[in-house]
Amino acid sequence: MHNTEAVATEITNNGGIAKAVKVNVAELTDIENMIDTAVSEYGTLDILVNNAGIMDSMEPVGDITDEKWDLIFDINTKGVMRATRKALPIFLEKGKGVIVNTASTGGLNGAHAGVAYGASKHAVVGITKNTGYMYAEKGIRCNAIAPGGVETNIASTIKGFNEFGASRTQRAQAVMPRTGQAEEIATVALFLASDESSFVNGTVVTADGGWTAAF
Repeated sequence: MHNTEAVATEITNNGGIAKAVKVNVAELTDIENMIDTAVSEYGTLDILVNNAGIMDSMEPVGDITDEKWDLIFDINTKGVMRATRKALPIFLEKGKGVIVNTASTGGLNGAHAGVAYGASKHAVVGITKNTGYMYAEKGIRCNAIAPGGVETNIASTIKGFNEFGASRTQRAQAVMPRTGQAEEIATVALFLASDESSFVNGTVVTADGGWTAAF
């Protein structure tokens, strides 16, 4: 069973409602189908969470290829823009909607990843701030979470560490107090998606156990 189907089954078994949809966020048709499916299944869309992402291999700018750069930006950045663009007409018509983006501590500094991942997540922060501001008077909020090191499968997207880049990022890794659990990020997302955060807009909530407080 695919991971998404397993999650959907678990939600359903616990009394919730869920539908698994296969989406490659680098493909515009997949993103549009995802949101169209949500609307056709449930009547509308209230919350958009942009969470898909892949890592680079810690390459500095001298070692990054065009192909790797484009792939990371297609998934980490353009996917966020496209999903948000697709959801906005629904939110605007209702006068209400919430967007939660997954940025990264790598979107706040230069020591946590390679150039492509860091730049792609800095761009997500920029999208978040601009979108939050642009639609603030339309009943729409847009915020981001900047997770630190979290125990997910994103490390499986790293193919062949760049030795020089990894040696540089290792200095930052060394001051990480601890890694987080996915649930610790999910609770932040739930807060940002709920009316509990009604006055929080266009900003980034860092959830890293104090990692970026080090420097």
